Amino acid sequence: MLLIARSIILAVLLFLAFVFAIVFCLIRPMHRDNVHVIAKIFSSVAPVLGIKVITRVNAISDTPQPCIYLANHQNNFDLFTHTSAVPKATVSLGKKSLVWMPLFGQIYWLSGNILIDRKNRHSAFDTMAKTIEKMKTRLLSVWIFPEGTRSRGRGLLPFKVGAFHTAIAAQVPVVPVLASCQNHIKLNRWDNGVVIVEMLAPMPTEGLTKNDVKAFSAKVHETMSARLVELNKETLALNQTVKH
Repeated sequence: MLLIARSIILAVLLFLAFVFAIVFCLIRPMHRDNVHVIAKIFSSVAPVLGIKVITRVNAISDTPQPCIYLANHQNNFDLFTHTSAVPKATVSLGKKSLVWMPLFGQIYWLSGNILIDRKNRHSAFDTMAKTIEKMKTRLLSVWIFPEGTRSRGRGLLPFKVGAFHTAIAAQVPVVPVLASCQNHIKLNRWDNGVVIVEMLAPMPTEGLTKNDVKAFSAKVHETMSARLVELNKETLALNQTVKH
């Protein structure tokens, strides 16, 4: 019964959110803060799913300095957890095919997010060059899921190097963002416990070149993997405390 009721409520809330978002983005298409506003709307749905999100942001998110946020990508619940940490003046990088998804795709594009054709190497390089230019001229930050796919409980997957090429070319810091394990979330359970979303300290790229991409990517992956283990332990302890 709870599954049916929650699914209906979620469907209604998402429909209303989509309607608001598309009207909002039509009024001010491609605005630098559209993604932040819409992210806050989606993160507000978390309590309806029985999720308590603890968000820890870094001071850099309150500054105009452009950076690249690198977030782990677990499952569809990222839409309600990671979104709590999306700062102003931030857009995300997504697959070009997203634009064909009804409602979501149009909102994604009108919000000012960046669409990339990963299958076309020349087009992808051109998109990243334009992204770097936008970061410099509009002081935009970019939110990227470097794993390139959902991990679905498999831990932090290997990173694709595109985000690191971009960060080094733009000479902007990389800011890791981690959401703790979300495998325990079930729509038919009233209380789905805690998920911690934490923004780690910026990792600078000044002085690095394209020759440093692989080593820097490995360093970031190691940092995020180690912290994710700690966050998962903390989340498990918190959820066990709540149960008792």
